[in-house]
Amino acid sequence: MVSKCRVAVLSALCACCLVSSRAEDWGQWRGPNRSGRVPSDWPVPETLSGDLKVNWRMKIGEGLASPVISGGKVVYLDHQAGKEVVHAVTMETGSALWEAPLDDAFKDSQGPVGPRCTPVIDEDLVFAQSCKGELQCFSLRSGRKLWGVNYQKKFGSVFIGEKGQAQGASRHGYNGAPVVDGERLFAVVGGTNGAGIVCFNKETGKVLWKSQNETAAYAPPIMANFDEVKQVVAFTADSLLSVSADKGKLLWRVPLKTTLARHVTTPAILGDSVYVASHELGLVRVKITAKDGKFQAKQEWALKEAAFNFASPVALGDQLYGLGPKKNIVCVDPRGEVLWSKEGFFTTDAGKAWASFLVMQDNLLMLTDSGQLVLLGAGPWECHEISRTQVCGSNWCYPAYADGRLYLRDNRELICVTLMR
Repeated sequence: MVSKCRVAVLSALCACCLVSSRAEDWGQWRGPNRSGRVPSDWPVPETLSGDLKVNWRMKIGEGLASPVISGGKVVYLDHQAGKEVVHAVTMETGSALWEAPLDDAFKDSQGPVGPRCTPVIDEDLVFAQSCKGELQCFSLRSGRKLWGVNYQKKFGSVFIGEKGQAQGASRHGYNGAPVVDGERLFAVVGGTNGAGIVCFNKETGKVLWKSQNETAAYAPPIMANFDEVKQVVAFTADSLLSVSADKGKLLWRVPLKTTLARHVTTPAILGDSVYVASHELGLVRVKITAKDGKFQAKQEWALKEAAFNFASPVALGDQLYGLGPKKNIVCVDPRGEVLWSKEGFFTTDAGKAWASFLVMQDNLLMLTDSGQLVLLGAGPWECHEISRTQVCGSNWCYPAYADGRLYLRDNRELICVTLMR
């Protein structure tokens, strides 16, 4: 009898471990590895219903920070009574769990009042970064603040808003979310006194190293691995660069200078190259090579026809896909050739278009700035619309996806819809 009980207990524990290992979390900007790619073993829709099931929706304050999900919880930021505020709610029903103030709210001419930086969840830790450069760490379970640091006070970074020729984050805020790797948290702090990029112990906030004299732009850093060397890749106000994850040593740097440093796109890695873009530069390919332990980075080309502005591109197969300057979806191959360009996906005539892209196996799921979801069949030679549906209001936010559900926000609501029936 005792033996049978032990077997039952062990079986239950194993089942719990299996459930835990299969958990689908979207704990940071653009998903598990910041690529916008849904893992290949996750279920994805083959088409979109015209009346997607809304599991729940709730009113929230203004802001442009995307929601993230982990451990059965959704974390989002919004504007409440002059403050940027961090919230946690349940994934299942949207029921409130906790909230915590982050910083005074920031307003400019580029968007609504409130937060613009997507939070990061790593196990029981939540990292939130304000427009003005306040970084705080909270417990996901309780909402208790564990540590915090202010970039201006601690590292001498500058934030002055829309004044004169202010560039990058000093103009419109710290929009690029920090990134976690193991026990370390990497943030583009923007201190020009040797604290351009800072590595923290994620548990305590202790500074492990500081590196470079780089002003922060709006793009988040990513983790990369070239020649078996783990690297932090950052698109700053003046360059695309990489430092070693262990000590912050500069590995390679390519100067990229533009007016007001409107560098927004998340670096995308395809093969041996890193791709970034801006409205002035166009799409830029930087090829990385290594010899005798030393790295070289060379700009291969810049393609104005693919001047991805605010919307970060995604890689599918051997191509990059993104939103071009004419509200067109563009497919580019590594040689710098536009394989195709297609318009007609945006129903509004207002100014510049924005969209987020999720790679779902062989298809692309696009959320437009008018709140339409569009499922696209895309490849190197063609692009066709499979289905579309209206899912929310006007937005500039990346959705989070897990277990067949999409969690997204506009400027009024946080919404959970089922894509898989």
